[in-house]
Amino acid sequence: MHTFGISEYTDCMTHQQSSDNPEPPHRHEIHIGDAVWIIEKEHYGTNQYTQGVVAEILTSKDFHPRGIKVRLTDEAVGRVQWFCE
Repeated sequence: MHTFGISEYTDCMTHQQSSDNPEPPHRHEIHIGDAVWIIEKEHYGTNQYTQGVVAEILTSKDFHPRGIKVRLTDEAVGRVQWFCE
């Protein structure tokens, strides 16, 4: 698992912000194998994001205001904030 402060690793992100993405991706945009940045529940309200690869999509609805919940290949669970480029 790679956990970084957003200010340290913004080159992988499509949006450079110091807080959670106000417009996170919809479920239909996220696929197994996508490289993403997530925010884990214990880090809500901070800039501590985790980078990884989507192994499972856990949210059933197409949109959630905090982001679609996923499990990464390293078992971390969080809400997708951005895709890695």
